[in-house]
Amino acid sequence: MTADRSRCIVEVSGLKLFAHHGVLAAEQETGQEFVIDIRLLVQEPRDDDIGSAVDYAWAASEAARVATASRHDLIETVAREIAKALLTDGRVASASVKVSKPDAPMPVPVGDVSVTVTIDRPGDGGQR
Repeated sequence: MTADRSRCIVEVSGLKLFAHHGVLAAEQETGQEFVIDIRLLVQEPRDDDIGSAVDYAWAASEAARVATASRHDLIETVAREIAKALLTDGRVASASVKVSKPDAPMPVPVGDVSVTVTIDRPGDGGQR
């Protein structure tokens, strides 16, 4: 990232999808709904053109693709794989991905369970 341009945050909230993640066999076989929130720290676009911006539609589509491409036991792994995929756009300095599992099997009533993973681009210094 260049020092002379400011940064902005691109967010996608509430991406709902159906996938087969979880430790229990029933979760892997039957599947369930997951909700994904994305927060990207990016370079501010050079001008008023989508070509110079990180497209939030791409971010949502990429997250959905990664989350449904394979099964994982842990939602931490799902969040990490999505963050890594979003960092393939060189304009993304940091990717934070929250994966929520609203219907997680729990021994007590809860509204939701979630995990957030943040990955900073190597060498970026985590500047925010």
